[in-house]
Amino acid sequence: MVRAYAPGKAILFGEHAVVYGHPAVAVAISRGVEVYISESKSWTVENRPLCPNRHPHLNWLVKRNQLTDRPMSIKISSELFPAAGQGSSAALSVAAQLALAESMGLSTNPVDAAITAHQAEAHAQLGRASPTDTATSSLGGCVVVSKNLSGTADPIFQATLDTPEGVMDWDVGAVDLTFDDMPHIVLGHSGDPSQTAKMVSMVAELISENQEKKKDLDSIGELTLMGLVALRSGAWEAVGMTMDVCHEKLRSLGLSTPMLETLIEAVRPHSLGAKITGSGGGGCMMALTYNPERVAQMIEMSGGRAIITPMYCDGARILSS
Repeated sequence: MVRAYAPGKAILFGEHAVVYGHPAVAVAISRGVEVYISESKSWTVENRPLCPNRHPHLNWLVKRNQLTDRPMSIKISSELFPAAGQGSSAALSVAAQLALAESMGLSTNPVDAAITAHQAEAHAQLGRASPTDTATSSLGGCVVVSKNLSGTADPIFQATLDTPEGVMDWDVGAVDLTFDDMPHIVLGHSGDPSQTAKMVSMVAELISENQEKKKDLDSIGELTLMGLVALRSGAWEAVGMTMDVCHEKLRSLGLSTPMLETLIEAVRPHSLGAKITGSGGGGCMMALTYNPERVAQMIEMSGGRAIITPMYCDGARILSS
């Protein structure tokens, strides 16, 4: 048996805009997905046949690794809320790729896992996917994804994807968060699912019909650069303020919901900043705070479910083989 783990993520700035070449900044969180793989008589997921429609990521990875004639049993244990903007599908793809590669004696380098898992995400999301989720899950820490890093982060690798809008290229880098007394992140789950492929397609249609909405994506890109400067210098109040403004842009794109707004308003008095995180339309919001227990309490009292996570968490890894 091979066991592999990959963390979820929270996007500080840049969701949706990153699909169109703008930068995004994300951090790994302290919860994730474990994948267990063992030899079997047929390909199964949780004792059911591997179905391309039910598990498109896993099915693609099996074919990508040329393992169709070496059946295995796949079991999944997740600490993440599904369809909630925590990168659960990316964490699953990364952990599964690591486990499959380890079982075959192939490379388990986190960069290789990130690149392959990104392709699996794109397959499942109708050809549109930024490498943000998979890179953050693989590498851990704080990751920056941009068309051109231009000194904003330490470069690690490049990602390329052929999308319906044309070939997209991204630089992937890391920011070293080694500050004392860093705030925490609190994630609040609204209870409503967020469908990434649907929301990405919705934004693509929206900006094709309304160029004013395209300006909102451009503004998110500019705000992300501002937030990144604040993040690298440990100016946490400025980081929070940038999160607040980013949320307003995302809300103008129709990506928030009444429940997400309720949770965000509930935590604002106790937070440096708060916004939706991920593709929106449901899923999670996030808050940056020095009072995580109080913020979590406010989320729970408002009908959500809370997760407290530090600003820095390790990336994906093999647990046993």
